[in-house]
Amino acid sequence: MSQWTIEQRSERVDQLLKQAPVLPVLAISKLEHALPLARALVAGGLPVLEVTLRSAIAFEAIAAIVRELPEAIVGAGTVLDEDALDEATRLGARFAIAPGATEALYLAASRATIPLVPAVATASEIMRGMEHGHRRFKFFPAEASGGVAALKSFAGPFPQVRFCPTGGIDPESAPRYLALKNVVTLGGSWMVPGDALAARDWARIEALAREAARLKAPS
Repeated sequence: MSQWTIEQRSERVDQLLKQAPVLPVLAISKLEHALPLARALVAGGLPVLEVTLRSAIAFEAIAAIVRELPEAIVGAGTVLDEDALDEATRLGARFAIAPGATEALYLAASRATIPLVPAVATASEIMRGMEHGHRRFKFFPAEASGGVAALKSFAGPFPQVRFCPTGGIDPESAPRYLALKNVVTLGGSWMVPGDALAARDWARIEALAREAARLKAPS
């Protein structure tokens, strides 16, 4: 039996993700990058961070940021199974995001003490998630799955659902997503370009984060 009601899960996700218009999606491969990178993003106005589980040191990076930078709201991304969800929770992650969803992952999410945001790309996947008590989803890969037009189409049959579109979004397309009423925030990595990360150019990353934090829907 789930410890979450539909309302509780939706409210918790909204409370976390609405704190900035953009959720940085971070693939950290060097542990020494974790803290200065997180500090630069938070200083730039992006306090909610998704640290993807795509490297051998990802869990260590999550633990370090949670321990040393309490003003950061750290989530684990690329969560594929219950073990990853449990470990992220143990290390202090405040939320988890998956690139898709399985029945086993939905079951694990019902028992977890942090909210899981599963990813969907189709109406059928949204309906399956709703059956499991979810109303907040990652829309992934956003641009490849129809982008803004798809999200507009989903608004009709699923008025109670909100999304965090991620995948292929850049500063030029971001405002079009943010204009949609069914978008809570959006995920992106453009504020952490590879060359800036390699050069440890934290000032540049902070400046890009500040620009991203100012993004809004076109008037």
